[in-house]
Amino acid sequence: MSVKYIPVQWNRNKWLYDAVMLAGVALFLYIFLHVTPDVLGHAQPINPQVHNARAFGACAFVMLTVILCIGPLARLDERFLPLLYNRRHFGVMTVFVAITHASYIVDWYFAFSMSNKYEALLFANTSFGQLSGFPFEVFGIFSLVVLIILAATSHDFWMKFLSPPVWKRIHYLIYPAYLSVVAHVSLGILQDQQHSAFTLLFIGGAASVGVLHLLAALKERKREHAVAAVATEGWVDVAERDAFEDGFAKIRLLPNGERVAIYLQDGLFSAISNACAHQNGPLGEGKVIDCLVTCPWHGFQYDVRNGRSPAPFTEMVPTYNLRMAGNMVQVDPVANPPGTPVPPLPATQQEAMT
Repeated sequence: MSVKYIPVQWNRNKWLYDAVMLAGVALFLYIFLHVTPDVLGHAQPINPQVHNARAFGACAFVMLTVILCIGPLARLDERFLPLLYNRRHFGVMTVFVAITHASYIVDWYFAFSMSNKYEALLFANTSFGQLSGFPFEVFGIFSLVVLIILAATSHDFWMKFLSPPVWKRIHYLIYPAYLSVVAHVSLGILQDQQHSAFTLLFIGGAASVGVLHLLAALKERKREHAVAAVATEGWVDVAERDAFEDGFAKIRLLPNGERVAIYLQDGLFSAISNACAHQNGPLGEGKVIDCLVTCPWHGFQYDVRNGRSPAPFTEMVPTYNLRMAGNMVQVDPVANPPGTPVPPLPATQQEAMT
Protein backbone atom coordinates (compact mmCIF):
# COMPACT_ATOMS: atom_id res chain seq x y z
CA MET A 1 0.00 0.00 0.00
CA SER A 2 1.01 3.61 -0.40
CA VAL A 3 -0.16 6.92 1.04
CA LYS A 4 0.90 8.78 -2.11
CA TYR A 5 0.59 8.29 -5.85
CA ILE A 6 3.54 6.71 -7.62
CA PRO A 7 3.76 6.07 -11.39
CA VAL A 8 3.70 2.25 -11.24
CA GLN A 9 3.81 -0.12 -8.28
CA TRP A 10 6.14 -2.65 -9.87
CA ASN A 11 6.40 -6.23 -8.74
CA ARG A 12 7.58 -9.49 -10.26
CA ASN A 13 4.19 -10.27 -11.81
CA LYS A 14 4.07 -6.87 -13.55
CA TRP A 15 7.57 -7.30 -14.96
CA LEU A 16 6.69 -10.76 -16.26
CA TYR A 17 3.35 -9.56 -17.63
CA ASP A 18 4.93 -6.68 -19.52
CA ALA A 19 7.83 -8.81 -20.77
CA VAL A 20 5.47 -11.39 -22.26
CA MET A 21 3.32 -8.61 -23.76
CA LEU A 22 6.32 -6.91 -25.41
CA ALA A 23 7.61 -10.23 -26.71
CA GLY A 24 4.18 -10.94 -28.20
CA VAL A 25 4.09 -7.55 -29.94
CA ALA A 26 7.59 -8.04 -31.36
CA LEU A 27 6.75 -11.55 -32.55
CA PHE A 28 3.53 -10.42 -34.24
CA LEU A 29 5.28 -7.58 -36.07
CA TYR A 30 8.14 -9.83 -37.16
CA ILE A 31 5.76 -12.45 -38.58
CA PHE A 32 3.63 -9.80 -40.30
CA LEU A 33 6.61 -8.01 -41.84
CA HIS A 34 9.04 -10.80 -42.64
CA VAL A 35 7.70 -14.33 -42.33
CA THR A 36 4.40 -14.25 -44.21
CA PRO A 37 4.20 -11.02 -46.24
CA ASP A 38 2.81 -12.84 -49.28
CA VAL A 39 -0.08 -14.30 -47.29
CA LEU A 40 -1.25 -10.80 -46.39
CA GLY A 41 -1.58 -9.78 -50.02
CA HIS A 42 -3.31 -6.77 -51.51
CA ALA A 43 -5.05 -5.95 -54.75
CA GLN A 44 -2.21 -3.55 -55.67
CA PRO A 45 1.49 -3.77 -54.71
CA ILE A 46 2.34 -1.69 -51.66
CA ASN A 47 5.60 -0.12 -50.54
CA PRO A 48 7.44 -0.85 -47.27
CA GLN A 49 6.04 2.23 -45.50
CA VAL A 50 2.46 1.16 -46.10
CA HIS A 51 3.28 -2.41 -45.15
CA ASN A 52 4.77 -1.17 -41.88
CA ALA A 53 1.67 0.90 -41.22
CA ARG A 54 -0.60 -2.07 -41.77
CA ALA A 55 1.59 -4.26 -39.57
CA PHE A 56 1.22 -1.87 -36.64
CA GLY A 57 -2.47 -1.37 -37.41
CA ALA A 58 -3.11 -5.12 -37.42
CA CYS A 59 -1.12 -5.48 -34.19
CA ALA A 60 -3.17 -2.74 -32.50
CA PHE A 61 -6.41 -4.41 -33.59
CA VAL A 62 -5.29 -7.80 -32.23
CA MET A 63 -4.14 -6.23 -28.95
CA LEU A 64 -7.43 -4.39 -28.51
CA THR A 65 -9.32 -7.59 -29.27
CA VAL A 66 -7.33 -9.50 -26.64
CA ILE A 67 -7.95 -6.73 -24.09
CA LEU A 68 -11.71 -6.95 -24.61
CA CYS A 69 -11.60 -10.75 -24.40
CA ILE A 70 -9.77 -10.83 -21.06
CA GLY A 71 -12.72 -9.50 -19.04
CA PRO A 72 -15.33 -12.08 -20.09
CA LEU A 73 -12.74 -14.87 -20.02
CA ALA A 74 -11.96 -14.03 -16.38
CA ARG A 75 -15.67 -14.19 -15.54
CA LEU A 76 -16.03 -17.51 -17.31
CA ASP A 77 -12.89 -19.10 -15.84
CA GLU A 78 -10.97 -17.74 -12.84
CA ARG A 79 -7.68 -19.03 -14.28
CA PHE A 80 -7.70 -16.00 -16.59
CA LEU A 81 -7.78 -13.54 -13.66
CA PRO A 82 -3.97 -12.99 -13.65
CA LEU A 83 -4.36 -11.53 -17.15
CA LEU A 84 -6.95 -9.09 -15.84
CA TYR A 85 -4.86 -7.69 -12.98
CA ASN A 86 -2.48 -5.62 -15.13
CA ARG A 87 -4.67 -5.13 -18.19
CA ARG A 88 -4.11 -1.38 -18.04
CA HIS A 89 -0.48 -1.96 -19.04
CA PHE A 90 -1.79 -3.80 -22.08
CA GLY A 91 -4.01 -0.85 -22.94
CA VAL A 92 -1.21 1.71 -22.70
CA MET A 93 1.03 -0.39 -24.95
CA THR A 94 -1.84 -0.69 -27.45
CA VAL A 95 -2.01 3.11 -27.63
CA PHE A 96 1.68 3.35 -28.52
CA VAL A 97 1.27 0.72 -31.25
CA ALA A 98 -1.81 2.52 -32.62
CA ILE A 99 0.00 5.89 -32.62
CA THR A 100 2.86 4.30 -34.57
CA HIS A 101 0.35 3.01 -37.11
CA ALA A 102 -1.23 6.47 -37.44
CA SER A 103 2.19 8.13 -37.79
CA TYR A 104 3.14 5.87 -40.69
CA ILE A 105 -0.16 6.64 -42.44
CA VAL A 106 0.04 10.41 -41.98
CA ASP A 107 3.72 10.65 -42.92
CA TRP A 108 3.26 8.61 -46.09
CA TYR A 109 -0.17 9.43 -47.53
CA PHE A 110 -0.34 13.09 -46.55
CA ALA A 111 3.27 14.26 -46.15
CA PHE A 112 3.40 15.74 -49.67
CA SER A 113 -0.01 17.39 -49.58
CA MET A 114 -0.23 21.05 -50.52
CA SER A 115 -2.00 21.68 -47.22
CA ASN A 116 -1.02 20.69 -43.71
CA LYS A 117 -0.88 16.89 -43.51
CA TYR A 118 -3.27 16.77 -40.57
CA GLU A 119 -5.76 19.00 -42.36
CA ALA A 120 -5.41 16.80 -45.42
CA LEU A 121 -6.17 13.74 -43.29
CA LEU A 122 -9.48 15.27 -42.26
CA PHE A 123 -10.57 16.92 -45.53
CA ALA A 124 -8.93 15.02 -48.41
CA ASN A 125 -11.88 12.64 -48.65
CA THR A 126 -15.39 13.79 -47.77
CA SER A 127 -17.42 11.21 -49.70
CA PHE A 128 -19.67 10.36 -46.78
CA GLY A 129 -22.60 9.55 -49.05
CA GLN A 130 -21.16 6.34 -50.49
CA LEU A 131 -20.01 3.02 -49.07
CA SER A 132 -17.19 2.34 -51.50
CA GLY A 133 -14.53 4.94 -50.83
CA PHE A 134 -16.15 6.09 -47.57
CA PRO A 135 -13.65 8.18 -45.53
CA PHE A 136 -12.88 5.39 -43.08
CA GLU A 137 -10.12 7.52 -41.55
CA VAL A 138 -12.66 9.24 -39.28
CA PHE A 139 -13.34 5.95 -37.50
CA GLY A 140 -9.64 5.42 -36.89
CA ILE A 141 -9.22 8.98 -35.59
CA PHE A 142 -12.13 8.55 -33.17
CA SER A 143 -10.75 5.25 -31.85
CA LEU A 144 -7.25 6.66 -31.45
CA VAL A 145 -8.51 9.70 -29.54
CA VAL A 146 -10.54 7.49 -27.20
CA LEU A 147 -7.60 5.16 -26.58
CA ILE A 148 -5.34 8.10 -25.77
CA ILE A 149 -7.93 9.45 -23.31
CA LEU A 150 -8.24 6.06 -21.62
CA ALA A 151 -4.46 5.64 -21.38
CA ALA A 152 -4.00 9.18 -20.04
CA THR A 153 -6.63 8.63 -17.33
CA SER A 154 -5.60 5.09 -16.40
CA HIS A 155 -3.56 6.16 -13.35
CA ASP A 156 -5.06 5.92 -9.87
CA PHE A 157 -4.95 9.71 -9.54
CA TRP A 158 -7.73 10.07 -12.09
CA MET A 159 -9.86 7.40 -10.43
CA LYS A 160 -9.63 9.30 -7.13
CA PHE A 161 -10.03 12.72 -8.75
CA LEU A 162 -13.00 11.78 -10.97
CA SER A 163 -14.49 9.21 -8.53
CA PRO A 164 -14.67 5.50 -9.42
CA PRO A 165 -18.18 5.68 -10.99
CA VAL A 166 -17.24 8.53 -13.35
CA TRP A 167 -13.87 6.92 -14.13
CA LYS A 168 -15.60 3.64 -14.97
CA ARG A 169 -18.11 5.34 -17.27
CA ILE A 170 -15.29 7.06 -19.13
CA HIS A 171 -13.51 3.76 -19.63
CA TYR A 172 -16.66 2.18 -21.05
CA LEU A 173 -15.75 4.22 -24.15
CA ILE A 174 -13.51 1.28 -25.04
CA TYR A 175 -16.56 -0.44 -26.54
CA PRO A 176 -17.58 2.29 -29.03
CA ALA A 177 -13.86 2.67 -29.79
CA TYR A 178 -13.66 -1.00 -30.70
CA LEU A 179 -16.77 -0.78 -32.87
CA SER A 180 -15.17 2.21 -34.58
CA VAL A 181 -12.00 0.16 -35.21
CA VAL A 182 -14.15 -2.57 -36.75
CA ALA A 183 -15.72 0.02 -39.07
CA HIS A 184 -12.29 1.50 -39.84
CA VAL A 185 -10.90 -1.88 -40.89
CA SER A 186 -14.05 -3.00 -42.71
CA LEU A 187 -14.24 0.10 -44.88
CA GLY A 188 -10.48 0.40 -45.28
CA ILE A 189 -8.02 -2.43 -45.65
CA LEU A 190 -10.58 -5.20 -46.23
CA GLN A 191 -11.62 -3.54 -49.50
CA ASP A 192 -8.01 -3.85 -50.67
CA GLN A 193 -7.39 -7.46 -49.62
CA GLN A 194 -6.35 -10.07 -52.17
CA HIS A 195 -6.07 -13.01 -49.81
CA SER A 196 -8.33 -14.00 -46.93
CA ALA A 197 -5.77 -14.37 -44.11
CA PHE A 198 -6.28 -10.93 -42.54
CA THR A 199 -10.01 -11.05 -43.27
CA LEU A 200 -10.32 -14.28 -41.29
CA LEU A 201 -8.18 -12.84 -38.49
CA PHE A 202 -10.36 -9.74 -38.36
CA ILE A 203 -13.71 -11.56 -38.46
CA GLY A 204 -12.54 -14.16 -35.96
CA GLY A 205 -11.30 -11.54 -33.52
CA ALA A 206 -14.41 -9.38 -33.67
CA ALA A 207 -16.66 -12.44 -33.36
CA SER A 208 -14.69 -13.70 -30.35
CA VAL A 209 -15.27 -10.44 -28.49
CA GLY A 210 -19.01 -10.59 -29.10
CA VAL A 211 -19.41 -14.29 -28.28
CA LEU A 212 -17.33 -14.15 -25.09
CA HIS A 213 -19.26 -11.17 -23.75
CA LEU A 214 -22.54 -12.94 -24.51
CA LEU A 215 -21.41 -16.13 -22.72
CA ALA A 216 -20.21 -14.13 -19.71
CA ALA A 217 -23.52 -12.26 -19.53
CA LEU A 218 -25.46 -15.54 -19.65
CA LYS A 219 -23.30 -16.96 -16.86
CA GLU A 220 -23.86 -13.85 -14.73
CA ARG A 221 -27.62 -14.10 -15.25
CA LYS A 222 -27.54 -17.77 -14.25
CA ARG A 223 -25.66 -16.85 -11.06
CA GLU A 224 -28.18 -14.15 -10.24
CA HIS A 225 -31.06 -16.59 -10.61
CA ALA A 226 -29.25 -19.11 -8.41
CA VAL A 227 -28.70 -16.50 -5.70
CA ALA A 228 -32.34 -15.48 -5.79
CA ALA A 229 -33.36 -19.13 -5.47
CA VAL A 230 -31.30 -19.77 -2.32
CA ALA A 231 -32.15 -16.54 -0.52
CA THR A 232 -34.10 -17.30 2.64
CA GLU A 233 -35.84 -14.64 4.73
CA GLY A 234 -33.53 -12.06 3.19
CA TRP A 235 -30.41 -14.09 3.99
CA VAL A 236 -28.30 -15.71 1.26
CA ASP A 237 -26.74 -19.18 1.55
CA VAL A 238 -22.96 -19.17 1.11
CA ALA A 239 -21.71 -22.72 1.73
CA GLU A 240 -21.63 -25.36 4.45
CA ARG A 241 -19.05 -24.71 7.13
CA ASP A 242 -16.96 -27.75 6.15
CA ALA A 243 -16.58 -26.38 2.61
CA PHE A 244 -14.43 -23.48 3.84
CA GLU A 245 -10.63 -23.59 3.90
CA ASP A 246 -8.92 -21.81 6.76
CA GLY A 247 -7.37 -18.53 5.65
CA PHE A 248 -9.38 -18.29 2.43
CA ALA A 249 -12.75 -16.99 1.29
CA LYS A 250 -15.87 -18.04 -0.54
CA ILE A 251 -17.19 -15.38 -2.92
CA ARG A 252 -20.92 -15.01 -3.41
CA LEU A 253 -22.96 -12.82 -5.74
CA LEU A 254 -25.76 -11.03 -3.91
CA PRO A 255 -29.23 -10.24 -5.31
CA ASN A 256 -28.27 -6.57 -5.72
CA GLY A 257 -25.32 -7.50 -7.96
CA GLU A 258 -22.61 -6.90 -5.35
CA ARG A 259 -20.09 -9.59 -4.39
CA VAL A 260 -19.16 -10.48 -0.84
CA ALA A 261 -16.10 -12.41 0.38
CA ILE A 262 -16.69 -14.67 3.41
CA TYR A 263 -13.48 -15.71 5.18
CA LEU A 264 -12.68 -18.45 7.68
CA GLN A 265 -9.76 -17.85 10.05
CA ASP A 266 -9.04 -19.82 13.20
CA GLY A 267 -12.61 -21.09 13.39
CA LEU A 268 -14.22 -17.68 12.90
CA PHE A 269 -16.16 -16.37 9.90
CA SER A 270 -16.03 -12.75 8.72
CA ALA A 271 -17.41 -11.06 5.61
CA ILE A 272 -16.40 -7.94 3.70
CA SER A 273 -16.99 -6.60 0.21
CA ASN A 274 -15.11 -8.43 -2.50
CA ALA A 275 -14.16 -5.11 -4.15
CA CYS A 276 -10.97 -3.41 -3.00
CA ALA A 277 -11.39 0.34 -2.37
CA HIS A 278 -8.30 0.99 -4.50
CA GLN A 279 -9.29 -0.38 -7.92
CA ASN A 280 -12.07 -2.87 -7.14
CA GLY A 281 -9.57 -5.72 -7.01
CA PRO A 282 -10.90 -9.17 -5.92
CA LEU A 283 -10.28 -9.28 -2.17
CA GLY A 284 -11.80 -12.74 -1.99
CA GLU A 285 -8.77 -14.14 -3.80
CA GLY A 286 -6.40 -12.94 -1.08
CA LYS A 287 -5.29 -14.97 1.94
CA VAL A 288 -6.05 -13.88 5.51
CA ILE A 289 -3.05 -13.60 7.84
CA ASP A 290 -3.57 -12.20 11.34
CA CYS A 291 -7.05 -10.99 10.35
CA LEU A 292 -5.64 -9.00 7.40
CA VAL A 293 -6.46 -9.90 3.80
CA THR A 294 -4.15 -8.62 1.05
CA CYS A 295 -5.61 -7.63 -2.31
CA PRO A 296 -3.80 -9.63 -5.02
CA TRP A 297 -3.78 -6.69 -7.43
CA HIS A 298 -1.75 -4.02 -5.62
CA GLY A 299 -1.24 -5.19 -2.05
CA PHE A 300 -3.86 -3.10 -0.22
CA GLN A 301 -4.81 -4.72 3.10
CA TYR A 302 -8.02 -4.81 5.17
CA ASP A 303 -9.01 -6.24 8.53
CA VAL A 304 -11.79 -8.70 7.73
CA ARG A 305 -13.46 -7.94 11.08
CA ASN A 306 -14.11 -4.27 10.32
CA GLY A 307 -13.18 -3.65 6.66
CA ARG A 308 -10.52 -1.09 7.63
CA SER A 309 -6.96 -0.77 6.39
CA PRO A 310 -4.30 -0.81 9.11
CA ALA A 311 -2.99 2.58 10.23
CA PRO A 312 -1.79 4.95 8.85
CA PHE A 313 -3.90 4.02 5.82
CA THR A 314 -7.53 5.06 5.68
CA GLU A 315 -9.17 2.88 2.99
CA MET A 316 -12.36 1.10 4.06
CA VAL A 317 -14.76 -1.41 2.51
CA PRO A 318 -18.28 -2.47 3.59
CA THR A 319 -18.74 -5.35 6.01
CA TYR A 320 -21.56 -7.91 6.21
CA ASN A 321 -23.40 -9.75 8.98
CA LEU A 322 -23.31 -13.55 9.06
CA ARG A 323 -25.32 -16.29 10.74
CA MET A 324 -25.46 -20.08 10.87
CA ALA A 325 -28.54 -21.99 9.69
CA GLY A 326 -27.72 -25.54 10.69
CA ASN A 327 -24.41 -26.22 8.91
CA MET A 328 -25.01 -23.51 6.32
CA VAL A 329 -23.25 -20.16 6.55
CA GLN A 330 -25.58 -17.34 5.51
CA VAL A 331 -24.90 -13.67 4.77
CA ASP A 332 -27.18 -10.69 5.11
CA PRO A 333 -27.24 -9.09 1.63
CA VAL A 334 -27.58 -5.60 3.14
CA ALA A 335 -24.06 -4.24 3.61
CA ASN A 336 -22.91 -2.30 6.64
CA PRO A 337 -21.29 1.10 6.04
CA PRO A 338 -17.59 0.86 5.13
CA GLY A 339 -15.41 0.28 8.17
CA THR A 340 -18.20 -1.03 10.43
CA PRO A 341 -16.88 -3.58 12.97
CA VAL A 342 -18.76 -6.91 13.00
CA PRO A 343 -18.07 -9.62 15.62
CA PRO A 344 -16.78 -12.76 13.85
CA LEU A 345 -19.19 -15.69 13.63
CA PRO A 346 -17.94 -18.85 15.39
CA ALA A 347 -17.82 -21.88 13.13
CA THR A 348 -18.90 -24.26 15.91
CA GLN A 349 -20.79 -24.09 19.18
CA GLN A 350 -17.58 -24.83 21.06
CA GLU A 351 -15.92 -21.71 19.63
CA ALA A 352 -19.04 -19.69 20.42
CA MET A 353 -18.72 -20.64 24.11
CA THR A 354 -14.98 -19.84 24.38
